[in-house]
Amino acid sequence: MTPRPTLGQILRPFLASAAAADLHLSPHQWQTLRALARCRTGALGGQAFYCPHCRREHVVAHSCRNRHCPHCQGAAAVDWLQQQAATLLPVPYFHLVFTLPHTLNGLIRQNRAALFKLLFDAASQTLLEFGSERLGAQLGLTAVLHTWSQTLGDHYHLHSIVTGGGVAHDHRRWVATSPHYLFPVRALSRRFRGKYLAGLRELYAAGKLAFHGELAAMAAPAQFAALLRQAAQPEWVVYARRPFAGPEQVLAYLSRYTHRVALSPRRLLAADETSVTFAYKDYADGSRPKTMRLATAEFVRRFCLHVLPERFVKIRHYGLLGNRQKQARLARARELLGVAPPPTEFKPLPELLRTPVTEPAPACCPFCQRPGLVKLGEVPPRPVGRLDSS
Repeated sequence: MTPRPTLGQILRPFLASAAAADLHLSPHQWQTLRALARCRTGALGGQAFYCPHCRREHVVAHSCRNRHCPHCQGAAAVDWLQQQAATLLPVPYFHLVFTLPHTLNGLIRQNRAALFKLLFDAASQTLLEFGSERLGAQLGLTAVLHTWSQTLGDHYHLHSIVTGGGVAHDHRRWVATSPHYLFPVRALSRRFRGKYLAGLRELYAAGKLAFHGELAAMAAPAQFAALLRQAAQPEWVVYARRPFAGPEQVLAYLSRYTHRVALSPRRLLAADETSVTFAYKDYADGSRPKTMRLATAEFVRRFCLHVLPERFVKIRHYGLLGNRQKQARLARARELLGVAPPPTEFKPLPELLRTPVTEPAPACCPFCQRPGLVKLGEVPPRPVGRLDSS
């Protein structure tokens, strides 16, 4: 069976080709591509090991630890989950997805940081206001930004994990929701739509939106107003998934979604000098599994649509889980629920974006599969082809 390609194997020859020069990417996107191309190669150095059983040596290359790398996010997710386990409460949790209409895709693409932040703000404020108005309580929620569709197109949406209840405003009781129902999604959708469009108007009035190329004409007040009217016409999608049965299911879900990138390694099927083939689910056709073949340049272009702005935080916490005084709020919530605090301490989230990072020693020799490897030392980085483009 032909082994599946890795993203690095696709990127290394492409970045050294003339086709790469035709891509119009930001410096941060080029930097990200180069990091992913170097991942687990000699370009980042590594560690040398000796097996006393078969007397062979081998080198384990360092990982890039870039947050967009499909191979490096597993360990990062585990470390992050250790932190989150200490914040879970023994209550139902709800999963809601807030999706922006495709009418706004072009505007978002040119104003990513500002309009991603607005998505977080509009969705979190909507949920917290509903909790305050309908329950008289402060909810806790974690929001995770996703930007992609199954075919690597623009699909901007926010996954929100919400506590089934919250601490009353007088801090004297826990106000629980039904274990099967949180809020009406149509009412959530309309308020979310109103908040997002109001935020767009404020950014436009303050001169904080960019309009380049095809969108240049949209900078005119009449054209921008027409765009907002078009976006306001349909109902916006707020999707409520089935509630989680408990904290363990929440952790299992978060482990799949928080550190996911646009394309997982298992979806890459084949690649040659000019094209890349990957698997996807066609949700418009009953979630049927299909394959798509793209020219390599188009594949890389689509992948880069989902490289987040530098230092942009894609996982955020609000309400009971907001960073300020979080421990005090959670302690009060546990007291009202009559549960003990978590028994163990959790190590802090490691820095995910620095490279290179020392890798843990392999458990067994790759040749004889026996344990007891001896570390010989660090291997310095070495050039691996030409990776710099633009």
